[in-house]
Amino acid sequence: MHEVIILAAGEGKRMNSSRPKVLQPVGGRPMLRHLVETVAAFEPKGIHVVVGFGAGQVEAALAGSGCRFVEQAERLGTGHAAAQALPAISPDARVLILPGDMPLIRAETLQALLQSPADLVVLSFIAGDPTGYGRILRDEQGQVYAIREHRDATEAERAVREVNSGVMCARAGDFAAWLDRVGADNAQGEYYLTDCIALAVADGRSVAAVKALQPDELLGANDRSQLAALETVYQVRARQALFAQGVTLLDPATVQVRALVQAGRDVIIDAGVVLEGDVKLGDDVRLGVGAVLRDCDLAAGTEVKPYSVLEGVRTTGACQLGPFARLRPGTVLAAGVKIGNFVETKNAHFDRGAKASHLSYIGDAEVGSQANIGAGTITCNYDGVNKHRTVIGPEAFIGSNTALVAPVTVGEGGTIGAGSVISQDAPAGQLTVSRARQRSIAGWKRPTRQEK
Repeated sequence: MHEVIILAAGEGKRMNSSRPKVLQPVGGRPMLRHLVETVAAFEPKGIHVVVGFGAGQVEAALAGSGCRFVEQAERLGTGHAAAQALPAISPDARVLILPGDMPLIRAETLQALLQSPADLVVLSFIAGDPTGYGRILRDEQGQVYAIREHRDATEAERAVREVNSGVMCARAGDFAAWLDRVGADNAQGEYYLTDCIALAVADGRSVAAVKALQPDELLGANDRSQLAALETVYQVRARQALFAQGVTLLDPATVQVRALVQAGRDVIIDAGVVLEGDVKLGDDVRLGVGAVLRDCDLAAGTEVKPYSVLEGVRTTGACQLGPFARLRPGTVLAAGVKIGNFVETKNAHFDRGAKASHLSYIGDAEVGSQANIGAGTITCNYDGVNKHRTVIGPEAFIGSNTALVAPVTVGEGGTIGAGSVISQDAPAGQLTVSRARQRSIAGWKRPTRQEK
């Protein structure tokens, strides 16, 4: 049986933010959310999140995660934070304690700690620049006997490059006993979780340090620069995951993945594409230069042409979208649909083969199969208070510069003359025109500028 404690009470003052440090985004989601999803993968009995600064924000960000929240009213160090969560955990449970700003750690690494036979296990790594990290101190036999925080280390100890990641594992009862004996006689005046190492050694208990094979997975972030470094590592990983799914990235370094992406085979993603939220791409989907997708599900063969922005869009067959199209939530497109340049849709359903090729706004609408919507057409769906729906029947033809004042229906095969304002239902199979009669005024002259 094992449980997890995540230390997420800190403010992160160097972030200069109104949000807690653990809620700063990496890959489009809070660092803490990444960590919770990782530890949840190996099914601990409980995940206990110690909160403090911005506790309400943290709890909201993890809504539905099943985590238990424990408040650290006073921030008196990592040892004090961990102690807040321990009373609710069985003394015999093996406990992983992690900092909340470690979004890149892998489940396999944490499993290695849980499987260690040592009474107390620390996750360490070799740092290129160990400044700021607690140093792992070993005796002549290579056994760990202490962790010295950077501020409290001697010059000789600061030369050590094996450092503490902040991740530790032991029985809950052992942690509780050691933390009862931890003092705050240090440069920060805090109760350090790492002091448990020396206490365990003094008690004759076995202590081990497991070195991470991929040090970048242990990176944390105390300021915006370090947050950017985390983002860089995350993006490399995310692109590698796309490659493994059979995706071609034409300019990998420029593609930003801020989403959970499921991709089919032979997907092609061009330069400057941004993926956000939850994105599903079927086989042979192609995303053009500069496309932005958020929470989209695109069927096999769909092509998104350059500089189109899609949010909450679902295609049920191969479609042609863009360039420069804006498709908003609730847009559902069947096979053969074409949405062209400078067309905006919202809460609109297009049936098989329907087209809106140029400069139109189609909102709160049902567009029938093979219907054609001319350039400059708009659905007037909002009366200032309520939204109303427009229905365009199969094989209808809507002439350019038409305004369809909802609620209104154009019947199957109906034709609307260009420049019309349609505020009543237009019958199937007929031409409907609504515009002023053209006339020319003889002898009319343009006004001229009056001299002052």
